[in-house]
Amino acid sequence: MSEERKEPVLDITTLDTYALLSLFIGILSAQAWQHMGLRVKPGAQEIEKDFERARVAIDCVAFLVEKLESHLPDAEKDKLKSLVADLQINFVRLMEKK
Repeated sequence: MSEERKEPVLDITTLDTYALLSLFIGILSAQAWQHMGLRVKPGAQEIEKDFERARVAIDCVAFLVEKLESHLPDAEKDKLKSLVADLQINFVRLMEKK
């Protein structure tokens, strides 16, 4: 019998608040791209657009970045601000086409 190796599951309750904020930013930004129709949702065959959900996700990302940025080095702060700007610009561009 071969022993199966199980990957350890991350217990997010053990993460620091700032690490959780970073995790949520990543998840919400991925959702925003998907809702804007710029990325296919994992497991989906077609692009699904939902601009209201995209707007909420982008607003939440911007809020979380604002709360987190004072605890980050400048390079990481710039990266997150750039992410927010990219999301917002793409959202406006897509809404103009709509």
